[in-house]
Amino acid sequence: MYSSSIADPPLVREPLHAPVAHLIRGGVVEGIHYGSVVVLGADGDVRLQLGDLEAAFYPRSALKPVQAVAMLRAGLPLDGELLSLAAASHSGEERHLAGTRRILELAGLTEGHLRNVPDLPFDPVVRDAWVREGRLPSRLAQNCSGKHAAMLYVCMINGWSLDDYLDPGHPLQQAIAETVEDLTGQRIAQVSVDGCGAPLFSVSLHGLARAAARITTALPGTPEARVADAMREHAEMASGSGRDVAALMRAVPGLLAKDGFEGVQVAALPDGRAVAVKIADGANRARVPVAAAALARAGVDPARLTEFAGEPLLGGGVPVGSVRPVRALDPITMPACA
Repeated sequence: MYSSSIADPPLVREPLHAPVAHLIRGGVVEGIHYGSVVVLGADGDVRLQLGDLEAAFYPRSALKPVQAVAMLRAGLPLDGELLSLAAASHSGEERHLAGTRRILELAGLTEGHLRNVPDLPFDPVVRDAWVREGRLPSRLAQNCSGKHAAMLYVCMINGWSLDDYLDPGHPLQQAIAETVEDLTGQRIAQVSVDGCGAPLFSVSLHGLARAAARITTALPGTPEARVADAMREHAEMASGSGRDVAALMRAVPGLLAKDGFEGVQVAALPDGRAVAVKIADGANRARVPVAAAALARAGVDPARLTEFAGEPLLGGGVPVGSVRPVRALDPITMPACA
C-alpha cells in the first residue's frame, strides 16, 4: 500500500489553497475560508483533493502522534493514558498536570527540567479559574508539557543530554525527524520552532495523511498501534474535556484524530482511510465542519458527524447562518460505514 522508499521533500512555496467552506448568513455567502483537504482510501490512493496537497506546510500539533511513535521506538516505556498525554495538546486540567508530573517522576526528573515555554492552561474555563486563583503561567500548564516530559524520559533512558533536548541536532530530535520521514514517506522540507519550543518539521498535507494511516493500520503491539490505542482509549488525556477532537474520536469507532494550531486536522480509521485538513486562515470554525465533511466523504456515516457540522452564526442572538463546507465535500452516494 505504501512505498518503503522516501520521496523528495515537498516544495516550499505559497500553497495553492482553494475554497473549502462558505460563511452563509441569511442565505448570502458572507465570507469564504480557503484551505486544502485530502481524503485517502484504504488503499492509500487519493480519493478527494481540494487545494494544495503537496506544498510544504507545518502540521503543528497534528504531528504529535508521529512524535510519540518516534519516542516509543527510542525506548519510551509508556502506554495507556500517559502515552496519550505524551501525544497531547492538553487543556491544562488537573489530570493533565498530574500525568505530566507522573512521567517526570518515572524519569527521576522535576518540572524544572522542562524547556517548553510557560503558559496558562489552554481550556478557557480552566484558564479563567487559574487566573482567579492567582496562579501564574507555568511549563506544566502549557499544552505540550506531556510531550516534553516524555522527551526528557527518552533522553534519560538513552543517556542523552537534557538541557539541549530541543536542539534539532540532538539525538532525540534526530530520531523524531527520522520517524517523521519514515511515516510520511517524504523528506522534511524545512525545520522551524513550534510554539512550545520544540523543533517543527515541515511536510505536505498528503504526507501527514499517509502518516496517520500508517499509524492506524500498524500491527498490534508496534509503536504505531500503541500510540493509536492509547489516544483512542484516552481521548480526553490527548486533548481535554469538551474538546472537539476527543468528541470526534468518541463519535466514530476506531478513529484516531489530532488537531493542530493554525487550522490543521488529521484523522484516520483502522482500515487506513484518512483525511487531513489545513484551513488557510487558521480558523477553528472552519476546521471542524470541513474535517467532518471530509470524513463523510471517506465513508463515515454522516449521522455520526452531525454534532460537528459547525456552530451557528448569530444575528440578534438567534441563528441566522452557518459555516458550510463547499459542495465538493458533500457525501457521495454510497453505503455508509464506520
